[in-house]
Amino acid sequence: MAPRKIIIDTDPGQDDAVAILLALASPEEIEVLGITAVAGNVPLDLTSKNARIICELAGKVDVPVFAGCDRPLGRDLVTAEHVHGKTGLDGPDLPDPTMPLQDQHAVDYIIDTLNNEDAGTVTLCPLGPLTNIATAFQRAPEIVEKVQQIVLMGGAYFEVGNITPAAEFNIYVDPEAADIIFKSGVNIVVMPLDVTHKVLVTKPRNDGFRALGTPVGVAVAEMTDFFERFDKEKYGSAGAPLHDPCVTAYLIKPELFTGRHINVEIETASELTLGMTVADWWGVTDRPANATFIGGIDADGFFDLLTDRLARL
Repeated sequence: MAPRKIIIDTDPGQDDAVAILLALASPEEIEVLGITAVAGNVPLDLTSKNARIICELAGKVDVPVFAGCDRPLGRDLVTAEHVHGKTGLDGPDLPDPTMPLQDQHAVDYIIDTLNNEDAGTVTLCPLGPLTNIATAFQRAPEIVEKVQQIVLMGGAYFEVGNITPAAEFNIYVDPEAADIIFKSGVNIVVMPLDVTHKVLVTKPRNDGFRALGTPVGVAVAEMTDFFERFDKEKYGSAGAPLHDPCVTAYLIKPELFTGRHINVEIETASELTLGMTVADWWGVTDRPANATFIGGIDADGFFDLLTDRLARL
C-alpha cells in the first residue's frame, strides 16, 4: 500500500514533537505533506519555530512548515507554559532552526492541498487546538468532503478535564473550532485523555529512548524528563502521558487501539463545562454517531513501535 498522505496540525509541545518524529520516521506508512502550526501550548511564533526545530532534529528539512492562526476563533488564547515550559520544548538544548518558515498561511496551505490532491487521499492530524482546520472549513467548505479522515488528539470522557474540571486543553482553547469539526460530517477518530493517560513514559521506557544514543533518542528522553514533572505532581502517575504520539501510532498500527463509534458534542456555552467533550459512550441518547472515540491501547506495543521508529532517525 502507498503511504498515507497527512498534514500534521500542531502546537509543539514536547509530546507534539514526539508525534512528529514518529511520523517522520515512518515513511512506509506515512507521507507528511506538510506541518501547520497553530497557537496553543505556546504562542504561534514559538509553535512554528518548534515545528522546524523538530524537523531539523529528525534530519527532514524538506518538510514544509506553515504558520497558521495565532488565536482562537472568538476567544483569548490560553497557553500551557506551566506544562511545557516557556519555549514549549523545554528539556533538551536544541539549536534554533535554519530551515525557513513557508510564506503561505497554514489555512491557505490546507485548502490548496485538499483541493489539489485527489479527494479522499489526505488525512488531517490535529495535535492542538482545532483553529486552523475549522478556519479552513469555514473559508472553503468544498474541502470538507475531500478529507479522508481526521485523527486528532483532544477531549476526554472518563478522565474528565486537565485544564478545567470538565475540559481537555486542546478542545478548551478553541471550543467553537472543535464544534465546527465535530459537526462537519468528516470521518473523525479521537484520541482523548482516556487513552493517552494509558501510555506513560515510565523510567524504563525513558531509559530505552536514552539508550538509543542518538540525538533524537536523547532529546526525547530529555523532553519527557521535563514534561513528566507536571503529571507526576498532578496525577501521582509513574510518568508523563504521551498524548499526541497516539495519533501517529494509530496511523501506523491501528490494531494497537480499541474504541467505539459514538456521538461526541462540544460544549461551547456553559461557564462551568466550557470545552467539554460530551461523549455518549453508553449510547443513552439518540444523537447520531459522529466519531470513533478511542478508549483502549496496547501500551507495551505502543512503546515498542515508538522506540523502534525513533531509532531510525
